[in-house]
Amino acid sequence: MTLVTWMVIFGLLALFAIGATRMARRSTTEESHDTGLAILQFGRAFPNEAIRNLRATADGKAVFVRLHDNKTGFMRNMRSHFACHLIEPGTVRVRDLPNGRGLSVEFLDTPFHNGDFVFTSPAEAAEVSLWLLGNYISANDRPDADEPFAKG
Repeated sequence: MTLVTWMVIFGLLALFAIGATRMARRSTTEESHDTGLAILQFGRAFPNEAIRNLRATADGKAVFVRLHDNKTGFMRNMRSHFACHLIEPGTVRVRDLPNGRGLSVEFLDTPFHNGDFVFTSPAEAAEVSLWLLGNYISANDRPDADEPFAKG
């Protein structure tokens, strides 16, 4: 009788352990999509920047941030925290991905953040590309802006 009791107890413990590991795994994957944590971490890294809008990638591993003064920020999920980066004008190259839902981004000042970023819809990818496009150096800021265009 005691052998059967111990087998039932060990069986219940095994089921509990399996359930607990599945719940823990699920919570870590859901945590990667937590934009509230992203807002808090970006606010700590750049307290003088006002966040206007956020767009997370489909996998939740990166977040692009539109700031109040039309600057752009970037955040990469590093499991327990976000690595925050303020994109300076002229320091990013962007190409679209063939699927239309993503961007290939090259950060000239922080190459370890380079990568392909896929969003949930083509509209989100287009919006983020416009944020990054607005981050380029404008013609008025260029030193050769006063020169007329060369005719050829």
